[in-house]
Amino acid sequence: MAKIALGCEPVVGLLTPSKKREYRVTNRLLEGKRPLYAVVFNFVDSRYFNVFATVGGNRVTVYQCLEGGVIAVLQSYIDEDKDESFYTLSWACNIDGTPFLVAGGINGIIRVIDAGNEKIHKSFVGHGDSINEIRTQALKPSLVVSASKDESVRLWNVHTGICILVFAGAGGHRNEVLSVDFHPSDMYRIASCGMDNTVKIWSMKEFWTYVEKSFTWTDLPSKFPTKYVQFPIFIASVHSNYVDCNRWLGDFILSKSVDNEIVLWEPKMKEQSPGEGSVDILQKYPVPECDIWFIKFSCDFHYKSAAIGNREGKIFVWELQSSPPVLIARLSHVQSKSPIRQTAMSFDGR
Repeated sequence: MAKIALGCEPVVGLLTPSKKREYRVTNRLLEGKRPLYAVVFNFVDSRYFNVFATVGGNRVTVYQCLEGGVIAVLQSYIDEDKDESFYTLSWACNIDGTPFLVAGGINGIIRVIDAGNEKIHKSFVGHGDSINEIRTQALKPSLVVSASKDESVRLWNVHTGICILVFAGAGGHRNEVLSVDFHPSDMYRIASCGMDNTVKIWSMKEFWTYVEKSFTWTDLPSKFPTKYVQFPIFIASVHSNYVDCNRWLGDFILSKSVDNEIVLWEPKMKEQSPGEGSVDILQKYPVPECDIWFIKFSCDFHYKSAAIGNREGKIFVWELQSSPPVLIARLSHVQSKSPIRQTAMSFDGR
C-alpha cells in the first residue's frame, strides 16, 4: 500500500476570499420534505449545459437555468417504490445521443431514465446493497460506473444494459465504496474510495475487449461474460478516516475525508510492482466545519474550480489550479444551516 512520501510540505490555501468571482443567490426551490443528496449539471451534451437534475427520496427532477436567474422545472420522475431513497445521479447518453439520467440509491437498483422520451430505458440489478455514487465516462458517455455499499464498483453499458466489469475481490475495498471517478483522458483508469479509508486506482486495459464487446452484444445481458477485476494497480492511504469523494485532476487526485479539507496528491506508481508506490501530497484546500461524511465536492468542466458545502450550510469555492490555492468565494445559505451534501458547478463555473 502506498504511504505518504517525506519531502516537501503541502501548500495550504488561506481562508480569505479573493473576491475573484461574485456569486449571488438567484433562486430558491423547495422540492419536498426529504433530503436532497445529489445535484448535477449535464456536461455530456452541449445542447443541455444549462440543464441540471436533482435526487431526493424516490424523486428525480430535471431543471433548466434560464435568463435572469429563472429556473424552470422540465421533468419529474417518481420511482414506483415509495421507500426508494436516491443518493446519486449522473448524466449519460445513448449511442444515438439521447440524454439519459442514471440514478441509484438505497435499493441498489440503478434506474436509467430516457429524458429525451420521458420514460424508463432500463433498470440495472446487480449490486447487493445501496449505491453511493454513479459517474459517467466523458469520452464514452454510454459507460457509467457505480460505487456501492456492497464493497464493489461496477462498470455498465447504458445502451445494452450490460454489467461489463466488477471491481471487487482479493484486492478490493473492505467496506462501503463511497465515490468513484473516471480518469479524464486515460480511458482505462478509474479511482475509487470508501469507508476502508483508502483510495484505489484500477485499470481496465487488459479487459477492454469486454468493454467493446458490450456494445455489440445481442444476447441477453445476463449471459454476458462479466469479468471480475480483483486487484487495483495502486492503493493509497492518504486519509485516516472514511474517504467520501475523489476526483481526478489530470493525473493527480483530489480526495476528501472528514478532516475539514480537500487534499490534492500525486500517486507515484512502481511499474514493477502493482499496488505499491508512494503518495506525494501537493496541496490542501481547507473547508471548515466539514467533519461529517457524505459531503461531496464538484468541479466545473475544465476543473478550474471546485465547490463544496459543509455541515453548517456554507459553501466554499476554491480555485484548483493555483498554488497556493485561492479561495474564490465563501457563501452561506441564509435560510438554512442544514448540511450541504452536494454542489454542482455549471460547465463554465458561473
